[in-house]
Amino acid sequence: MDGAGQQVGTWPRCAAIFGASGGIGSALCSELAARGVATIHAGSRSGRVPQDQAIRPFRFELEDETSISAAADAMRNAPPDLVIVASGVLTLPDGTGPERSYKSLDPVVMARVFAANTIGPALVAKHMLPLLPRDRRAVLAALSARVGSIGDNRVGGWHSYRASKAGLNMLVRNFAIELGRTHKQAVVVSLHPGTVDTALSEPFRANLPDGQLTDPDGAARNLLGVIDGLIPADSGQQFDWKGGRVPD
Repeated sequence: MDGAGQQVGTWPRCAAIFGASGGIGSALCSELAARGVATIHAGSRSGRVPQDQAIRPFRFELEDETSISAAADAMRNAPPDLVIVASGVLTLPDGTGPERSYKSLDPVVMARVFAANTIGPALVAKHMLPLLPRDRRAVLAALSARVGSIGDNRVGGWHSYRASKAGLNMLVRNFAIELGRTHKQAVVVSLHPGTVDTALSEPFRANLPDGQLTDPDGAARNLLGVIDGLIPADSGQQFDWKGGRVPD
């Protein structure tokens, strides 16, 4: 990854955040607004997103392709040059958490996790990648997780979550290859935000060492800092919040 920081302040012209009501997504909207981005499309299921004159809320359901398609159509006349998929699930709404053992695998649970972490972001990409400009820099970033790295897996467990994020990372690579044929300045990446003080990580922070928990505002600044430095040669890769490559 090389520097592209000279574009900060003029890029992005327009951004779209899918998952803007979550801790990181909300913070990304606020940080982009503070940077002076003119238009920020902020999507959520509830419609509750940060308030700012630059923020334009929209509703979507990650598992409803029609709602994603409608959101993309609404942006077609003024398309974003930065798209971030900030949604995902670790613990299901009914309290079902990541599996500790293969003996706990449940196909229904696995399907729900993959729907949220892999299929949903893929559908966002399906409808948003065609909107990205061909004549200038454009980025689509999806929030992933270090535990989705196959090469970095040393402890196992968390089967559905790991596999769903590994699947997302593979799709990011595929999308980067395909988009690179027509959009020479475009970048498609997955990003590991670290352990962030959100509802997603709350049940799993008991033994976290001091200094390894980041607040959402800090996480948003870190992620946007990484995005600022991306170049087309980085497309298809996964980066952590410090800008380091995460193994495949």
